[in-house]
Amino acid sequence: MTAPERFILIDDSDADNVYHEIMIRRAGFKGDVVIFDNGSDALSFLQQDPLKLPTCIFLDINMPVIDGFEVAANAAPLLEGKPTTILMMLTSSGAPQDRQRASEIPVIKGYVIKPLMADMVRDMLKAA
Repeated sequence: MTAPERFILIDDSDADNVYHEIMIRRAGFKGDVVIFDNGSDALSFLQQDPLKLPTCIFLDINMPVIDGFEVAANAAPLLEGKPTTILMMLTSSGAPQDRQRASEIPVIKGYVIKPLMADMVRDMLKAA
């Protein structure tokens, strides 16, 4: 995995987005953190962005209108052939059926239970 130069947070919880950005910054990350509070806006962004920067997308499952699984399914063709862009579920759900469903979607590269911690981000930043 290439160390991310940008993080994208997709979560309908403003409090979670603020906290997770703080953890990303606390890990020493100086690049862009882009935040979306819904899947539709995030998908629009991904359609327009060339995805050339190494990017880690953290995606919540439980969101209104378009849930994280739908976002992942719609983002899959956009992320195809973009090996430096990884998508990870960042969710409060520890339900086995959610983990299983995530594992069945090839574009989802990881499953993290909230909250995101600075140590995890530090480990990602050290990746080469």
